[in-house]
Amino acid sequence: MSAIERLNAIEEIRSLKARYWRGVDLADGDLVRSILAKDCVLDYRGCCTDPASGRDFFPAMNVVLRGRDQWVADGFRQAGIVPVHQGHHAEITLLSTETATGVWSFTDRFHYPPGASWRKLTGHGYYHDTYALEDGAWKLATTRITRLRVEVE
Repeated sequence: MSAIERLNAIEEIRSLKARYWRGVDLADGDLVRSILAKDCVLDYRGCCTDPASGRDFFPAMNVVLRGRDQWVADGFRQAGIVPVHQGHHAEITLLSTETATGVWSFTDRFHYPPGASWRKLTGHGYYHDTYALEDGAWKLATTRITRLRVEVE
């Protein structure tokens, strides 16, 4: 793989992750599914657990989705929650011409409706992803979130 091909693949993966977060925030299931590998594994267990206190602020998120057809787009919207994700500092490593890994620093905020136990949940941590070239395009194959901090207001 040439240097230009490597840079192009990395940029395609960066764009893929941006579309993932935009799709989640806008409850656009078609957009999210378009970047997921057919047999993806999305592991969200513990994604809203604060490591310092051990408190899980969103137990309903402790799921593992297997396959892109398992993605449900409007779960947050149905609960009246507005998510906002910001991803930073991508560390993308191409393992081959068809596989890659990525670690992304990120912050997410979940704005809750009036009457909820709290107004806003803010989390800081990392997405640990793998990517695969599928049908000529990079797709998200696996993801797992680790947290540095989760706080509520």
